[in-house]
Amino acid sequence: MKARTTKENKVNVITLGCSKNIVDSEVIMTQLRGNGIDVEHEMDNDKFNIVLINTCGFIGHAKEESLETILRYAEAKKEGLVEKVYVSGCLSERYKEDLVKEIPEVDAFFGTREVPNLLKALKADYKKELLGERLLTTDKHFGYLKIAEGCDRPCSFCAIPLMRGKHVSVPIEELVKQAEDMVSKGVKEILLIAQDLTYYGLDIYKGRKLADLLRALSDVEGLEWIRLHYAYPTGFPMDVIEVMKEKDNIANYLDIPLQHGSTEMLKRMRRGTSREKQEELINAIRAQIPDIAIRTTLITGHPGETEEEFEEMLDFVERMKFERVGVFAYSHEEDTHAGDNMEDDVPEEVKQERQEAIMEVQEEISMELNQAKIGKTFKVLFDKIEGGYFVGRTEYDSPEVDNEVLVPVSEENHIRLGDFANVKITDAEPFDLYGEIVD
Repeated sequence: MKARTTKENKVNVITLGCSKNIVDSEVIMTQLRGNGIDVEHEMDNDKFNIVLINTCGFIGHAKEESLETILRYAEAKKEGLVEKVYVSGCLSERYKEDLVKEIPEVDAFFGTREVPNLLKALKADYKKELLGERLLTTDKHFGYLKIAEGCDRPCSFCAIPLMRGKHVSVPIEELVKQAEDMVSKGVKEILLIAQDLTYYGLDIYKGRKLADLLRALSDVEGLEWIRLHYAYPTGFPMDVIEVMKEKDNIANYLDIPLQHGSTEMLKRMRRGTSREKQEELINAIRAQIPDIAIRTTLITGHPGETEEEFEEMLDFVERMKFERVGVFAYSHEEDTHAGDNMEDDVPEEVKQERQEAIMEVQEEISMELNQAKIGKTFKVLFDKIEGGYFVGRTEYDSPEVDNEVLVPVSEENHIRLGDFANVKITDAEPFDLYGEIVD
C-alpha cells in the first residue's frame, strides 16, 4: 500500500500516562492549532497522516504500554497507513538513545522539555502569545492545571526527576490566567497537579506559596471546585488547610501520597518522614476539616520490605481509614537509588499478594464509609451516561480514580452532563453510590 498523501497535514495526538501528560498534550495541541495545523486528540478514525505519541516512562507496565503504542504506529507507517510518527514525553526523555536505535521507523524522538523542537519538526512556530491558553482534551466541565514541573525529592523508587528535571513553579499570575481561560471555555472544576504541590513557590518566591495560589484561584469567577492532587507530606504547609476551610469552592479533598506505613520502610524509601509524623499530619488535617476526603497511594514490595513491615502498613491503613487508597506493586527502575543500590528481593507474587491484601482491607473501609452516606444529600457534578445511569461525582471524588454516584436514566431525571445536581444517596457499594435527584 502506498503512503497516503494529503495537501494538508492532520495530526493525531495520543496521550499515555498521567494527568500531567494530558496537560503537555493540550499545550502542544494549542500551539499546533495556533499555527493553523489540523490536530485532534486520540482520533478513532484513520483521517490523519501524522501521529504524535506522548509517552509515559514511570514504571514497568506504563513503559510497556508506551512501547506497544509506538510499535503499533511504527508498523502502521511501514504499511503506508501513516506518513510520520513522532514520540515525545517521559519514555522518550529517559530512553531516547535506545529508542532511536531500536525503532528507526519513528521520525523523531523528543524529551519532556523539547516542545519548541517538536513544533519545528511539525513545521510550527512556538507562539509565546499562546502561553496560558489550552485546547482541553478532558470533558468540557473539568480540566487539569499543572502548577509546577519536575521534582527535587530524593525518593528511592522514583524516576520522575530523571525525566522531568528539577522543580520549577509556574508564577501565580500565569496560573490565574490559565484558570480564567479554562473557565471561559466552560470548565467548572480545576484539578491542581504537580509532582509535588506542597513545594510550590519555594524556587521562585523563596517560600511555600500553595495557600496564596489557592486564594488567587478561588477568586476566579465561575470556578466552582478546586481539587488538590499530589501533595507531598513532608513539610506540608498547614496554611493550605486554613484556606480550604475559608473558601467554599476548594473541595474538601486532598491527595497526599504516603507510600508506606512503616518508619523503617519510609527511611529506606528516603521519604524524610516517619509513620508517627504521617499520622500526626493526617490527624491534624482531619481535626481542622472533619469531613475531608483523603486519598493516598502506597507501594508494596519495595526492596527490603519484610512481612513485619508490610503488616505495619496494613495496620496503618486499618487504623487511619483513608477515604481513598491506591496501591502499586514496586517496579525496580534503573538509575533510581533503589534500582542502583538495592536488590529487588521481594518476589513479584508476594508484591501482588500484599497489594491485594491492602485493597481488601480498603474495600471494607470504603463500604463502611459509603454506607454511612445513605440518606444524606450531596452536590454532584455529572460526567457521563453509562450503563443506564447518569454518572457523577461528589466533591470528595476525583475523575477516573475515585467513587462515582449513579442515578438511573429516566424521564423524571433531567440531568445535563457538566451540570451540578443535589442527589440523595439511596444505596451504596464499596466504590459506588446510588441516588435520586432532589430539589
